[in-house]
Amino acid sequence: MHSVALLTASYAKDIERFSLLSESIDTWLSGYTRHYVLVNDEDVPLFARFASEKRVIVPASNYLPKWLWALPPALQFLSKRRVWLSLLSSPVHGWHIQQILKIAGVLNAPEQRVCILDSDNLFFREFDVGQYAGADKTPLFVTPKDIGADHPLHGLWLRTVDQLLGIEERSFPADDYVGNALVWDRDTARAMTAAIKAATGLNWVLALCRKKKFSEYLMYGHFVANSPAHLAMHRVTEDSIAVSHWDDTPLDRPAIEAMMRVASPEQVALCIQSYSSTSVDDIRDVFRLSSRDRRSPSLSPEDMGDAVEFEVPARTR
Repeated sequence: MHSVALLTASYAKDIERFSLLSESIDTWLSGYTRHYVLVNDEDVPLFARFASEKRVIVPASNYLPKWLWALPPALQFLSKRRVWLSLLSSPVHGWHIQQILKIAGVLNAPEQRVCILDSDNLFFREFDVGQYAGADKTPLFVTPKDIGADHPLHGLWLRTVDQLLGIEERSFPADDYVGNALVWDRDTARAMTAAIKAATGLNWVLALCRKKKFSEYLMYGHFVANSPAHLAMHRVTEDSIAVSHWDDTPLDRPAIEAMMRVASPEQVALCIQSYSSTSVDDIRDVFRLSSRDRRSPSLSPEDMGDAVEFEVPARTR
């Protein structure tokens, strides 16, 4: 078995969702060595209360190059989004920085495998992530042939990924590797960043800062898919361990409960995207993570039998 770490890139506005994620990890997960939490430098004091023997809060500056610096919040009155500046590229926003931090976090992890968890994930069942992620082959989640050439987001991201990796021939529909609670192999991630440098002639961080419109998950998945040696080190699966709400429609408590009902026995995590503006309090109430009975969700076996139909929307991340 390979060692397994957890990794989350978060920031102040997601702290309540991260609080729920960390609580669920402490309640349900086993089999990992550390949970690395990468946050903006000014957010470190806010996240300090989550630090523990197994959870480490890491300032973003530890992993970002010196030529890329954050514009102080007091000077960001013209932009609603966090901005990083560089003399080598145009300004970079927080979402791109989070993607870069995830890659850098995997590259620098002492562990061989890293399970990447965004702040809007939540675990609701016991799960040995070491057994899942630390096995001989790394699990690689894919939705086959799900990206059409005209997809407004994923199609654009995939074309950028092809440029970054030097993939010259692309056919559509293409496989989609975007998901939740995804596992990366550290050596594979290092090979991926080496491929970016070989294709672009640039340091991988600079290459991403200049391209911007990309997806780290598509990049890892398509790098593996186009490398027979690395593909042989992965176990490709269409089964996600998370049930997800990708829409921007807010969910009420019955809808959250319905998501839980449709989860297969192998699905141990839930992701309700933060941009849906679903109440964190409602999510917390449904799963009763702050109740005394921390080992039991709020739905009884009888309730589980009376499932309300719930359609999981198509992914838009």
